[in-house]
Amino acid sequence: MSDRLQIIKIMVMMMTKKPCIILFLLFLSPVAFAQKKDFGIWYGVSAEHKVTKKIEIDFSTNIRTFNNASKIEEAFLEGGLTYNLKKYFAIAGSYRLTENIEDNNSYYFQHKMMLDVKGNLGLGNFSFSGRLRFQTRVKTYIKDENDDHPDYTGRIKLKAVYKTPTFPVNPYIYIESFCPMFSANSGTIGKNRFSAGMEFRITNRQSVELEYIFQRDYQPHLSDINIISINYNIKF
Repeated sequence: MSDRLQIIKIMVMMMTKKPCIILFLLFLSPVAFAQKKDFGIWYGVSAEHKVTKKIEIDFSTNIRTFNNASKIEEAFLEGGLTYNLKKYFAIAGSYRLTENIEDNNSYYFQHKMMLDVKGNLGLGNFSFSGRLRFQTRVKTYIKDENDDHPDYTGRIKLKAVYKTPTFPVNPYIYIESFCPMFSANSGTIGKNRFSAGMEFRITNRQSVELEYIFQRDYQPHLSDINIISINYNIKF
């Protein structure tokens, strides 16, 4: 509690002089006061192809670890299609085949279908984007009767990127909330993610993203994980 009071005092003293620092501290506050229980590393590769001016297809694969990065929690393959309605808006659909570790320490497939509404806005060197995602999941590991039915989640993601004009590094931050739908937990937050990272541009078509993610799960019980994510992206 003393650490929290000290941070609040510093924020008040700097309120009128350092608004940018205040915003940064507010972004990090959930991380600073969270109980650090686990650590994981995510490894990903994604590819994107522009079919027409309005249509894009993308593919990705990812391996995610937990238990201090010693065990694989899940691995997935995903494919999707994006249709650009206008300059600033798009809709997208995707399917993800996931293999997840379950309570019996074995791996089982899950099927996820996702529908997105996306928006973006550029202001100078800054780019702001938002994504509203509706997601449904079908499990093949049936532990109780609830697992035999699909579950539904609404996800809201907000991201800000600073595009460095003279240097091939674009820093960014984002937040994302996961909200259960059509269940007893509807109207609550099931999970939050807070992230800060950098995109390193190798060429106009290739880049590498390195980011730190703090994830707090509220359901079925409170748990935290600190994540380092490494992703290679290519456009063709």
